[in-house]
Amino acid sequence: MKKMKEMVMKFWNDEEGIGMVEILLILAVIITLALIFREQITAMVTKIFQSNNDKMDELLE
Repeated sequence: MKKMKEMVMKFWNDEEGIGMVEILLILAVIITLALIFREQITAMVTKIFQSNNDKMDELLE
């Protein structure tokens, strides 16, 4: 049990990992890609929802 507690404390106190700058850079890249491909994403989502609506209409008939 003591070894488990030591492992948890070591993990908790670990300073390495993703920092705020890295998170902001990742978010900036995702937002930029979303803006660049906005029309394609919108068309794809619209097509998916239309397909789902069509299939629901078929099931309800």
